[in-house]
Amino acid sequence: QVQLVESGGGLVQAGGSLRLSCAASGRTFSLYSAGWFRQAPGKEREFVAAISWTGSITYYADSVKGRFTIARDNAKTTVFLQMNGLKPEDTAVYYCATTQRAYDALPRNGNGLDYWGKGTLVTVSS
Repeated sequence: QVQLVESGGGLVQAGGSLRLSCAASGRTFSLYSAGWFRQAPGKEREFVAAISWTGSITYYADSVKGRFTIARDNAKTTVFLQMNGLKPEDTAVYYCATTQRAYDALPRNGNGLDYWGKGTLVTVSS
């Protein structure tokens, strides 16, 4: 059974940094693309960043481009999200997700993704 466990959230002041981690288990992690989504109170879930199964391709939402960096360590079966220059509007629960099928790209709309973590809360104070 695939499990994704996020960690690293917390309270930070605007301009600060956090590093989120998503530990995966239950299958050969290195074959699957992964990504991060977030959901702020009263808002819909939105795409944040994704990384291909090889780690060679990354893509980001425009709102975080240049501030956030996604990376993966296949040996540790973990995906990371380094968040710098945090803004109050980055406040949300951040979720990790992986594709269902090996080698697939992770869709920005999150459709068809069956594997999600339970989320980690990031709060950015002004």
